[in-house]
Amino acid sequence: MSPKSASASAARVLYWFRTDLRLHDSPALLKALDLKPAAFFPVWCWDVNYVLRHRVGVNRFRFLLESMEDVSRSITRTNPNSQLLVVRGDPISLIPSLCKKLGITHLCFEQDVSGYARSRDESIRKLIKEQCKGVEIVEEQGHYLYAPQDILEKNGKKPTMSMSSLQKAVSSLPAPPRPRDAPKTLPEPLLPGQTSVKDRLSVLKGLAEALSDLPHYKLDDTASTLDLNAASAGGDRLPDPAKGRVSCYDTVFGPDDDAAERELDALFGVPTLASLGMDAVAAGALAEAVIKGGETEALRRLDVLLARKAYLATFAKPKTSPAQPADDPATTVMSPYLKFGTISIRRLWYDVQDVVKEYKGKDKTTIPENYEGQLLFREMYAVGELALGDEYQQIRGNKISRYMDWYLPNVYDDAGKRIEPRPRGDKASERRLELFVQGKTGFPWIDALVRQLRSTGWVHHLGRHSLAAFLTRGQCWISWERGSELFEQWLLDWDPCSNPGNLWLSCSAYFSQYFRVYGVASFPAKYDKSGSLVRRYCPELKDFPDKYIYAPHTAPIAVQKKANCIIGTDYPFPMLDEKEEKSKCLARCKAAYGAGFYGTSKEVLEGKAEAILRKAHGQPDPEMPDTGSAVSKANLIPDWAKPSVGVKEEGDGKGKSSTPAGKEGKKGKKEGHHEDEDEDEDDQDPDTADHDDDHHETVKPKAGKARAKGAKEELESPPRKSKRQRTSK
Repeated sequence: MSPKSASASAARVLYWFRTDLRLHDSPALLKALDLKPAAFFPVWCWDVNYVLRHRVGVNRFRFLLESMEDVSRSITRTNPNSQLLVVRGDPISLIPSLCKKLGITHLCFEQDVSGYARSRDESIRKLIKEQCKGVEIVEEQGHYLYAPQDILEKNGKKPTMSMSSLQKAVSSLPAPPRPRDAPKTLPEPLLPGQTSVKDRLSVLKGLAEALSDLPHYKLDDTASTLDLNAASAGGDRLPDPAKGRVSCYDTVFGPDDDAAERELDALFGVPTLASLGMDAVAAGALAEAVIKGGETEALRRLDVLLARKAYLATFAKPKTSPAQPADDPATTVMSPYLKFGTISIRRLWYDVQDVVKEYKGKDKTTIPENYEGQLLFREMYAVGELALGDEYQQIRGNKISRYMDWYLPNVYDDAGKRIEPRPRGDKASERRLELFVQGKTGFPWIDALVRQLRSTGWVHHLGRHSLAAFLTRGQCWISWERGSELFEQWLLDWDPCSNPGNLWLSCSAYFSQYFRVYGVASFPAKYDKSGSLVRRYCPELKDFPDKYIYAPHTAPIAVQKKANCIIGTDYPFPMLDEKEEKSKCLARCKAAYGAGFYGTSKEVLEGKAEAILRKAHGQPDPEMPDTGSAVSKANLIPDWAKPSVGVKEEGDGKGKSSTPAGKEGKKGKKEGHHEDEDEDEDDQDPDTADHDDDHHETVKPKAGKARAKGAKEELESPPRKSKRQRTSK
């Protein structure tokens, strides 16, 4: 909405920070300042929905708090009498109340058309209209290069299912505006009737008095609310009732009991981790974040990135290594900063383009694998989420998500309402999920990735691929909805569009070449045969020879003893038979693709699809994991893990040289897939994969390729990790 012209004496602006924790190139902020306001209140609402009803782990909370503190300092540097004013509670009641009490004429914010924000903002618009006569709402798109609703319109009101459809849709839209600098000045936060202020402390004191009767959200008021971040729900809050208590809502504007300052300076301050009932180390995170939040850090990282001209010009996401840690990544790790808006997408887009144009060398990369392509994936998923709404986060009712008979899916009552907390499913799958969450599957590559993710909030996008595929259609056959929840909790860069979109690894949408499966040992060995990431995050395995680092259960007992790590005792035996489960999952995928069910299919909505598919593929339910079985059997290696006949075992003095750990012997091809073909990024994401642009085609693989019967086959890049999740990982 375009603001009406306002005289300097008339406009009183409440600027609501949300997905834009920065001062540079913020379209909504600049539009607010164009009003030449007499009073300007930079506000953040510490939303109870985000604290209790979204899965947010300690790493992302810490990143957010650091980002809030940083923008508050920037505001104070720009105007010493101002800061980020944090109020705590439900924005649906707080924002209209603030508008009335502060005499606001214009409520300004960055547009957010995704997830929970849609319903929240619609409620606030309605209340402002009803309760705050004369208050104008000013919204500006600034979180994406293009407004998702504009792309959706250009794409025939259908989700963009491929990079080609996205590019076609945006081709007729105006180019994104060039970025603008941060404002040099910010108006004073003047209360009604004030013409000047003494200093920031007097401002805070006056605000506290004027807003003393703001609606106070109390946790006791919603005792039945499910706290998704409670320890009992698998969240990162401390299990101790006292230490794990959410105390940030004890007051409307602080301070917290453990705030560094207890006087006026702490009023309207940023909450603390302790007030969220969380402790970083206790939750398994590092004591100090490797990836720090804030606009200042984002711009510092951008400067470092722009100095690497050749790197940016030849950047190819599929070629980067997933085996490098968060403190020495192969990619740019800008996605968390885009998620919270501490870096402008337009600033990143154009600064990178300008540097690449100056590069005169060879091997320049192009969309989708280059840096621009990574940013565009983020736009693609945003359009998908906007088109489908809340159903984008689940299978039921989701017209682009294939239905597969996953274990541990969402559960619904007879009226179709989702049951929360989710009733437990079969014991074997629940145990598999628990071991996965703990990083104790017995597969070092998987365990190292989980442990890295839980400690830092980040893993490389190919690491995310490995985790998502293993949990879903690779080996465990657990619903992508569970994987989506885990990534929601653990990732720094989670957002409601890219996160479900990136579960394309389950072959439920966007991508259909289900016969390509990551090897849990052979895939990481392509990038790092020495297993440095495993040695770092699974230190119990640090002394294993390179040969066994990705498959230590295949090492002779003498090697295990020498490494001071007995498999089944000091490190778990694999929780499942990798090849056997892979074969079962392929059969299940084939049956699901043959049936052609989607989240909107009648059989799915009536609850009949699961039985139909299980009868079709005939695969048994999973067996209970036994991660200690090797020890009780005197280190008996199961048949599936044994080396091929004639291959020399370390120390046996016989046969030929040994195959590298995890290297699978060729057994030929099973019907419809490559038996031992591991997905690497070149197999998974290049311009040879097909897409589900026609949402309801049946794909039947032949001769190693998935074909969509009666559907248009797109030879474009299948979603690799979306920008937000991918662009900068």
